[in-house]
Amino acid sequence: MSRLYIVPTPIGNLEDITLRALRILKEVDFILAEDTRTSGKLLKHYEIATKAISHHKFNEHKTSAQVAERIKSGETAALISDAGTPAISDPGFMLVRACVEQDVEVECLPGATAFVPALVNSGLPNERFTFEGFLPVKKGRQTRLNELKEQERTMVFYESPHRLVKTLDQFIEFFGEERRVSVSRELSKIHEENARGTLAEVAAHFKSKNVKGEIVIVLEGYNKKTERNR
Repeated sequence: MSRLYIVPTPIGNLEDITLRALRILKEVDFILAEDTRTSGKLLKHYEIATKAISHHKFNEHKTSAQVAERIKSGETAALISDAGTPAISDPGFMLVRACVEQDVEVECLPGATAFVPALVNSGLPNERFTFEGFLPVKKGRQTRLNELKEQERTMVFYESPHRLVKTLDQFIEFFGEERRVSVSRELSKIHEENARGTLAEVAAHFKSKNVKGEIVIVLEGYNKKTERNR
């Protein structure tokens, strides 16, 4: 049956892929990959010979409808990103929407995504949380931070390593240096790190080192009683 499979791939350790994901990647007619060079390493490791074609943020708005039509005509496809679950701060939303609009079956497999282990590792409340993804780099950044100042739920952000320290400093400005935070990097890899403490403590920690790897920031939510006592 023709359909689009959304297939999560490992965020670091290549063993973190399901048996079902491997089977799907071998059986589909083609694979849509964010970067075929990056995904090629995974596919080669598991001896998957399925043809991979590029599907990324720079072309998805042009090709999504065409891909959906191709699947509707009888082919099966798998969408993968460089790491984690597609469409979570990665390409994929436009393709899924195009498939839904054309009544093409979409099936998302469960699997790896970076913010879940970071949230659980943080030690911060996780029964209610808000996923904010990447903050705007320039326009709208301060507006977004102002909107989040009194957000009571734990907040989860993605960030690039070269912007991490600047972002933590901005968090101190908007949320206060005593707000608790956990920064996870290199999740599932050899040099995995989970730095926990106040914003002031964690910012100082990363200012003293050369930051590498994918970053997830988990920030404590606003608590009127706690903030008053700080």
